[in-house]
Amino acid sequence: MATRAGVHPVTPAAPGGGADAGKQLRVSLLQTAPQLGCVERNLAKLHAELDQLTDTDVAVAPELALHGYFLGALDEVDALAADDQRLAGLGQHGPAVIAGFVEHRRSDQYNSAAVIDRDRVTVQRKLFLPTYRGWEERKHFRPGGRLQSFDLRGARAAVLICNDIWQPPLPWLAVHSGAEVLFVIANSVRSHSVVQVERAWELLLAHSAVVLQSYVVFVNRSGTECGQEFWGGSRVLGPDGAEIARLGTEPGRTEATLDLTELRALRRRWPLLREARLDVISRALETLMQEED
Repeated sequence: MATRAGVHPVTPAAPGGGADAGKQLRVSLLQTAPQLGCVERNLAKLHAELDQLTDTDVAVAPELALHGYFLGALDEVDALAADDQRLAGLGQHGPAVIAGFVEHRRSDQYNSAAVIDRDRVTVQRKLFLPTYRGWEERKHFRPGGRLQSFDLRGARAAVLICNDIWQPPLPWLAVHSGAEVLFVIANSVRSHSVVQVERAWELLLAHSAVVLQSYVVFVNRSGTECGQEFWGGSRVLGPDGAEIARLGTEPGRTEATLDLTELRALRRRWPLLREARLDVISRALETLMQEED
């Protein structure tokens, strides 16, 4: 498949990777209410949450969990490099940790998710930055250029940051790179527009779970910031679209166990993903890209 400058294909599964190594994945959803610009305080609260976990493989915090969202209200942002020991320190509690943060690299900032698994930190950068209505992410961030899938505690996984899952090709690409679990971290606020945002998210997450035969772990933040109310609603959906666990609007924590053995059996019984016809899609994309040029 042809690629354009700054856009890379999804990282493929490594030969002999861990896709069949585990049968269950135990996840904890940490629905937090970060304080804008208070990195050390947000880290301390996250450490306190992680200290309480038992029998968890992966703990998931929201988008920008370490920094808060409305960066335009700050005079200065304490952005973190991917190798900052404050990030690595989140992995000392036992579970792998997924948490959103402002990443600093050279002269750029990214809206990123750190996946901290023992002594390894993988960074996924947000690809599609909303800059309309009340959103101004392009003012603060450079868009990422690569969607990754990776082995995580016996599962194949991918992280999609808020608006990225609203772009249908991205979860599709992640799953066709082997992802079994889609971790979706968000900063979604209540909306009084024509689009009922909470209902839209409900449909979007269920569609991704069913059509892509995947577990979907969605973690949104709570609280208010700069007059905007974040509605929480973090949840886990199975490949049938049913909710396995769900939180309300307040900060909190919930757990779920993902049955990877059953998921893999489902994909064998109903091989929908094998019908993708990548050749057809590749030709169509090449045609569209040529028309743009």
